[in-house]
Amino acid sequence: MTQDTADVRFLTVAEVAEMMRVSKMTVYRLVHSGELPAIRFGKSFRVPETAVDAVRQRPVADVG
Repeated sequence: MTQDTADVRFLTVAEVAEMMRVSKMTVYRLVHSGELPAIRFGKSFRVPETAVDAVRQRPVADVG
């Protein structure tokens, strides 16, 4: 990410789960698998809002 960190809004796992309408465990799985970038603060994770937007815009399945 090339943005200045002052411009980046970081979200908690609970906030990401609410935005994506999934469980917190699903968010943790996405973070640990590397599909969702996150920064660790102590024992908790913070996810850049731009990363959440990018994941939400990805196609879920290719139906044909």
